[in-house]
Amino acid sequence: MARVGLTTERLIRAGAELADEIGFDQVTPSELARRFDVKVASLYSHVKNSQDLKTRIALFALEELADLSADAVAGRAGKDALTAFANVYRDYAHEHPGRAAAARLRLDPETAAASAGVRHARMTRAILRGYDLAEPEQTHAVRLLGSVFHGYASLEGAGGFSHSAPDSEETWTRILDALDALLRNWPARPTP
Repeated sequence: MARVGLTTERLIRAGAELADEIGFDQVTPSELARRFDVKVASLYSHVKNSQDLKTRIALFALEELADLSADAVAGRAGKDALTAFANVYRDYAHEHPGRAAAARLRLDPETAAASAGVRHARMTRAILRGYDLAEPEQTHAVRLLGSVFHGYASLEGAGGFSHSAPDSEETWTRILDALDALLRNWPARPTP
């Protein structure tokens, strides 16, 4: 083990890189051991099992994405903040498809509460404060934005928009315009 310098951090980073290369679902301790040319047993002093490995990669991706998002939205407000935030998610999915998939891994409630996912929610809510949405409408808007950002990036990554005009960049810009307009004119809650 010492000859390859295995550390948990190094394994998780390599696991994230492997996810980008072969897909997050394909990452296993066996695949990671092959990358380091070690026996699988060598990894188990750093990760418990395949689920622990995937969870750690997910946490790594969430942290990395939160840092990128925070940098992108710093000092911005309104549509400018919304656009910067959305572009981070889309760009991350393009550059790191396996990590983007990992960031969507379902975590147990305790792990999720201690993860950078909380930072993502706070940033989204901070952006939405510029649109003056109160609860529960703000939660609906958080879910809408997450669905659009992740859904669009997933479909685009799978080639879903590559067969027709206009190009996906133009559509993305129009979607962000539409989201901004929707958030500025959020429908009133129906009266029961």
